[in-house]
Amino acid sequence: MSEGAVVVALDVGGTGIKAALVRPDGTSQHTERHATCADRGPSAVVETVLSVAGGLADRARADGLTPVAVGIAVPGVIDEVAGVAVWSANVGFRDVPLRELAVARLGLPVALGHDVRVGGVAEARLGAGRGSRHVLFVAIGTGIAAAHVVGGSAYAGAHGAAGELGHIVVRPGGPRCGCGQLGCLEAVASAAAVGRRYVELAGTPATAADVAARAAAGEELAGRVWRDTIDALADGLRTGQALYDAEVIVIGGGLAEAGAGLIDPLRAALRARLTFQREPRLTRAALGDGAGCLGAALLALDRLEGGVTTPH
Repeated sequence: MSEGAVVVALDVGGTGIKAALVRPDGTSQHTERHATCADRGPSAVVETVLSVAGGLADRARADGLTPVAVGIAVPGVIDEVAGVAVWSANVGFRDVPLRELAVARLGLPVALGHDVRVGGVAEARLGAGRGSRHVLFVAIGTGIAAAHVVGGSAYAGAHGAAGELGHIVVRPGGPRCGCGQLGCLEAVASAAAVGRRYVELAGTPATAADVAARAAAGEELAGRVWRDTIDALADGLRTGQALYDAEVIVIGGGLAEAGAGLIDPLRAALRARLTFQREPRLTRAALGDGAGCLGAALLALDRLEGGVTTPH
């Protein structure tokens, strides 16, 4: 691969698009952020994605670099083999052939991946899971999802929907989840759920970050909500460990910003729940919100070089 080769990488979220030019060694040459504006509809979001990708490719060429591939990460159910965004509630996609559209617009090889799975690949290869063969990456933000990464590759499942740890029922009869089930992990322990629960009890606006800070400062109500969150997460991770037998569990997403205030009690709660299972190393993600772009770039390089592919 040429000295000036770069991958155009995009991590598309419900509110924002993180974009970067990434070198083959995993370093970012340039980064940008754009609004997704999902309220404009899926067609407008697709046009924004293609426009941002095209602009980055043009910038690379203007800087004397050579864009060799494009990696795009989106949330939802993704058919990575066909390159189709099957269902993405946050951005309104339904059976969007995003890879085909990007190839037609950009004239470059394109890889389409799931945002959490590619983030997990980046953490496993370049971040907190580096050096471990079996990594479970758990992203706790507006929702909760996981990526099972083995040997640097993430398993997508038979229908592109593997890793939906947030939809394990941990509190039967609990709050209704967006999926329609009652008591899903996502409905009781996502960042959105933490803030919502505190508001219900306190009657005052608060985010999950506020709850974590107030709990650390000794507020009784915030402490109770935070402990309930830790307990639910530990129940979910116990199930995850029973299923995946991970060497390391990497916690990412917005809730991980609580740092030791989340990781330390969560580690202890998980340890107390394990019986025959081997205790995994539990750690905070190292790459921050850049993991999605890096992972999208790695996926594109894998496809380009015919190297590691995503198992199904």
